[in-house]
Amino acid sequence: MNKSLAILLLILIPLGCKEKTVNLGKDISFDKEINISYGAYSEQKLDLYIPKNKGSIKGVFVIIHGGGWKAGNKSNLTFFTLSLMQKLPDYAFANINYRLADTKSFALPNQTDDIDSVLGLLVKRFSTNAKFILLGNSAGAHLSMLYAYKFNQDKKIKAVINIVGPSDLSDPNFRNYSDYSFVEKHLVDAKAIPTGISINQFANPINWSSTISPPTVSFYGNSDKVIPLSQKTILDSALNKNKVFNQSFEFSGGHLDWDKEKNAPFLINKIDEFLKHIQ
Repeated sequence: MNKSLAILLLILIPLGCKEKTVNLGKDISFDKEINISYGAYSEQKLDLYIPKNKGSIKGVFVIIHGGGWKAGNKSNLTFFTLSLMQKLPDYAFANINYRLADTKSFALPNQTDDIDSVLGLLVKRFSTNAKFILLGNSAGAHLSMLYAYKFNQDKKIKAVINIVGPSDLSDPNFRNYSDYSFVEKHLVDAKAIPTGISINQFANPINWSSTISPPTVSFYGNSDKVIPLSQKTILDSALNKNKVFNQSFEFSGGHLDWDKEKNAPFLINKIDEFLKHIQ
């Protein structure tokens, strides 16, 4: 059995049983609570992993899945979350579901409201002084940036990890996205937007970036047909203009290749290094 397969089995075996502990080797273990409700809707659930050595928690990751704001599930990021836990055993992790959009309901503000509700629950579980890190992929990365830049008035969010997320929905290159019509028609409930703000202004993370935005690390596929590399330039420029600490990296492959075996270790190592810069 090769090393990578052994690690895979080590991680997956605890998931197939009802044990309340996840053991990741090297004296790394987490208490596990699955499908905790944080609201009245069926989608408002999260999985919580807390280090056994609770006194050493450095912060709390909130993991936000992608799926074009209308699909996806927290289970899509379970393996990546467990891989992060193995690398960062001093952090707690909340892997969340949220209300999905469809042709009859909007993503925003429901999904940013759900992040707010998650943080409310986690503050009660941990501390009002807890340091939160938002990590999302694709639509989940967009939500991570939007929440952190626009709704982080109490500065609970200390860092953002953006994996193939759009930071500027008005980017002409992003308009080539095959489902862009859904973004235009069903991303934002116009009734929820304050007077004088357009849908694009409201939903674009870069429009809310400022000198107090949290440090951000971003990852982009060099052959991504959904999130063009122009998004990297746009976000880097906005954060640099506001003198926000940021890093951005390219990986080999397309929109769905970031968590493949050849790329995931690269992302996780860069996340680890990034966090050391902002302690």
